Amino acid sequence: MRVTTRVNGEDRQDDTTTNILYDLSYLIAYASTWNALEPGDIISTGTPTGSGARLDPPTWLRAGDMVEVEVSGVGILSNPIEDETV
Repeated sequence: MRVTTRVNGEDRQDDTTTNILYDLSYLIAYASTWNALEPGDIISTGTPTGSGARLDPPTWLRAGDMVEVEVSGVGILSNPIEDETV
């Protein structure tokens, strides 16, 4: 599956699950050892190249940014970034 992350409409990450470090079945089995998984649960597996800390210069999310993560065949998750100190 292709996973694409956009910040304010700009592609930041674009990779497929074929490049994941651990097989998905292993990750599900491992997470199941300490947590009963239910339909709809999400297992975060890390991030491909393109995250803010790895950019030159580093680019961090700011209040007002919109982050979208699209997974082919699944859909798009959109999250607005807010200042947590407000």
